[in-house]
Amino acid sequence: MPSQPIGEVPPSGGTLPEPSAAAFGLRDFGFYVHIPFCASRCGYCDFNTYTALELAGSSSVAQSTFAEHLGAEVDLAREVLGDRRVPVSTVFVGGGTPTLITPEALGSVLATIDSRFGLADGAEVTLEANPDSVDPRSLSLLREVGFTRISFGMQSAVPHVLGVLDRTHTPGGALQAVADARAAGFEQISLDLIYGTPGESLAEWRTTVDSALSAGVGHVSAYALIVEPGTRLAAAVRRGDISAPDDDLMADMYDLADEAFTAAGLPWYELSNWAIPGQECRHNVAYWRGADWWGVGPGAHSHVAGTRWWNVKHPAAYVQRLAAGESPAAGREVLDPTTRAVEEIMLEVRMAGGIDVAGLSSEQRIELDRVVADGLGDVAGGRFRLTRPGRLLADAVVRRLVD
Repeated sequence: MPSQPIGEVPPSGGTLPEPSAAAFGLRDFGFYVHIPFCASRCGYCDFNTYTALELAGSSSVAQSTFAEHLGAEVDLAREVLGDRRVPVSTVFVGGGTPTLITPEALGSVLATIDSRFGLADGAEVTLEANPDSVDPRSLSLLREVGFTRISFGMQSAVPHVLGVLDRTHTPGGALQAVADARAAGFEQISLDLIYGTPGESLAEWRTTVDSALSAGVGHVSAYALIVEPGTRLAAAVRRGDISAPDDDLMADMYDLADEAFTAAGLPWYELSNWAIPGQECRHNVAYWRGADWWGVGPGAHSHVAGTRWWNVKHPAAYVQRLAAGESPAAGREVLDPTTRAVEEIMLEVRMAGGIDVAGLSSEQRIELDRVVADGLGDVAGGRFRLTRPGRLLADAVVRRLVD
């Protein structure tokens, strides 16, 4: 698992610096809720998740009661942020496998957020789910308790690719889950895909893209496989059991996906995300545009008006902090204006809307002209936007603008 950032030690009660506390409410506000449980660990995953076996020695951590601890952190958020009424625009419940928690328990967390802060009219409430962790009944219950949007981890429609990724669902499982979710009343459904898995051909990736589009969903995310240090996949690559992802092939896969999704009426709105206009993930867009959110759960990150913090990672430590009446925050950093400006470029350049050229320095504009001359972006209406070749080199473009 990735290590936590290095930052200052936050106050035990979670109190925010006065400038951030005073500015709360000036931007949209959301909640991210992290469910740290998984039935098994996928070989490529380095997320902050734990199987039952890994938690066997932690008697204080139980799936059946974990929602109570999440609710306690929502209570803490209300205390820290004061009584200013700022309706919650979005909630995103991720993991892990959130659907290992019962719909009723997940609903209780939503109810706590609503009672303490109030959900805005038309709030987007998203849940991540594995295709084989839901059924028609659970999906109906999830819709009833307040979820408006669901995102299924499809990853691939090719059996041997799913095998390399250690996914437990069948190739058709995601399509059935989509059909069941639609029958349960979900109008916004997303599929997550991964490309570049060792052994996956371009033709097999096309099969996955075509399969995802056949489901008729309004949103698709497609991520290049990253071999993260410390994972089983990284160990297999290091031993030579399987080959590392091929960068040139992954570029071809991205091009294929972008052409297919766009032709189907799902234009890109962020480097790895395509959607029917109006079905973009509003929660993630809020991240990329620097809005405020409180991250509830082990290892969750939060941001309020230039102060960013992150919780302790292990569920047992998280529970212990809350039981003692303390904030579960492990560290934090207060962002200075320069850092915030750099991060704004880093995030907004990833989006189809691009960045406002007027906000750049003279040196950055000179470099921007070079980027455009290299065919990596264009400028129209006072905004710089990446071209498709530029999207493949987005990190390099950002470095050229901010270094």
